[in-house]
Amino acid sequence: MNLRPAHRKFWLVLHILSASAWIGVDVMVAVLVGAGELGGSSRGLAYQALGSFVVWPMLVSGLVCLVTGLVLGLGTKWGLVRYWWVAVKLVLNVVLCTLILVLLRPGMPAIRAYGERLSAGESVSFDVSRLIMPPIVSLTLLSLATVLSVYKPWGRVRRRTSSRRAEPVGRGVEPAGRGVEPVGRRGESVGRRGESVGRGVASVGRREESAARLADEASGQRARQATAKRAARTP
Repeated sequence: MNLRPAHRKFWLVLHILSASAWIGVDVMVAVLVGAGELGGSSRGLAYQALGSFVVWPMLVSGLVCLVTGLVLGLGTKWGLVRYWWVAVKLVLNVVLCTLILVLLRPGMPAIRAYGERLSAGESVSFDVSRLIMPPIVSLTLLSLATVLSVYKPWGRVRRRTSSRRAEPVGRGVEPAGRGVEPVGRRGESVGRRGESVGRGVASVGRREESAARLADEASGQRARQATAKRAARTP
C-alpha cells in the first residue's frame, strides 16, 4: 500500500511524538533512579513512583512507536527490510519492548514496596543496582535510532535472488557473441576471394607479358629473315 501525503504526515508525526515520549520516560527513569541512589527524604517517593508509573507509559510509547513505524515502512518506499537503517530500527524497537516486558516489569512491584517501606521509616535493604542499566541502555539505543533516522546509512539490503536473476541475462548474451563468428568467417572468405582475384590478375599479367615476349621474338625473327633476303639479293 502507498500512503497519501496527508496520511503519511499524520503517521510520521505520531511516530515522532511516541519516540519523543519514550525518550522522556527514560529520562524520568534515570532521574528517579538517581534520586533514589543519592539518598535523602525523597528516596521512598522516588522508588514508589518508579515502581508505579514508569513501565506502562514506557511500554505504550514503545508499542505506538513500533506500530507507526510498521505503517510508515509498509506505506512508503522505505519498506521494512528494504534498507538497512529501517531494519535496524525495527530490531531495536522490538528488542526494547521485549526487555520492558521481560526484565523491567516483573521487578516493579518489589521496587514500589521497597519505596513504601522507606517512606514509612523502616530500615530495609534492597539491591537497586539493576535499575541503573535500563535507562542507560534504552537511551543509548533510542539515540542510535534517532541518528539512523536522520542519516539513513548503509543503503539498500542486497538479496541473493538478485544475483540469480542476473544469470539469465549473462547467458542471454552468449547468442549475440556467437552471432559475431559468422561475420568474421565471412570476412575471411571475402579476403580469400580477394586473394584469388589478385592471383587471377597476376596470372593475366604474366600471360600478357609472355604474349608480348612472343610477339617481340616473332618480330625479331621476321626482321632477321628480311635482312637475310636483302643480303642474298644484293650482287
